[in-house]
Amino acid sequence: VQLQASGGGLVQAGGSLGLSCAASGSIFGIANMGWYRQAPGKQRELVAIISRGGSTNYADSVKGRFTISRDNAKNMVYLQMNSLKPEDTAVYYCNAVRVVEYARYEYWGQGTQVTVSS
Repeated sequence: VQLQASGGGLVQAGGSLGLSCAASGSIFGIANMGWYRQAPGKQRELVAIISRGGSTNYADSVKGRFTISRDNAKNMVYLQMNSLKPEDTAVYYCNAVRVVEYARYEYWGQGTQVTVSS
């Protein structure tokens, strides 16, 4: 599975950005898709995940501001980020989990930079 993320950039605090991630390749069996982020000097952390059926889970720090969605027909996952804060600055990574015959595979996109200026 290849994951191609796009949509990062520079935005002022309070602004909005949208991220997109396209999955291609051996996409059969993709279950959860999600977004993680890594700020300089910090560990990678979960931002939001969404199941194939649409169930979502968010980090407490982004609840009410970020919305994750996916289009199973297009093998896409999206992250709409509103009311951005400087602490949201990080490299954002798309993630997919594929389950085939009880084996679990995890895939990562290349990362896209999101910078929020104060």
